[in-house]
Amino acid sequence: MTSVALAAVLCAGSVAPATAVPDPARAVPAAAAGPGVFVTNGDRVHISSTPPRTASAHAWWTHVSGPGTKAKVTIWLQIKSGRTWHSVAKNAKTVKSGNGGSARRVVARKKCANQNKRQWRTMIDVDLIGVPDSPEKAYTKPVTVKCGA
Repeated sequence: MTSVALAAVLCAGSVAPATAVPDPARAVPAAAAGPGVFVTNGDRVHISSTPPRTASAHAWWTHVSGPGTKAKVTIWLQIKSGRTWHSVAKNAKTVKSGNGGSARRVVARKKCANQNKRQWRTMIDVDLIGVPDSPEKAYTKPVTVKCGA
């Protein structure tokens, strides 16, 4: 089974789809159809409102059509050093589709070592439970945050 997935970059705190679409060139039985359509969502890295001072971000997914009611959502917090992005925190959780409410999202946090301005972003992967889907990941737009890792 082949699926074509369109990974999207999340811009300025808005959400954009990481859509999985079945390959129309291949006829597959309904039971073996691809993951349908879902949207990978995340907010921009920000300073958490709860102590201690941490860089924080959230990830979730929204079901549009097709099979799959739960997904393992993994989020990596990344900080830029020179030209390279480095993952400094990771979290994963199996959640139902949602709109970003606290019960249906995953949070990643990294304690700030100082208040130096650094570039941050997140990388997000959604793996539907029991449904084959593509390996593409979505990235949030980089932001400058007063948080050195």
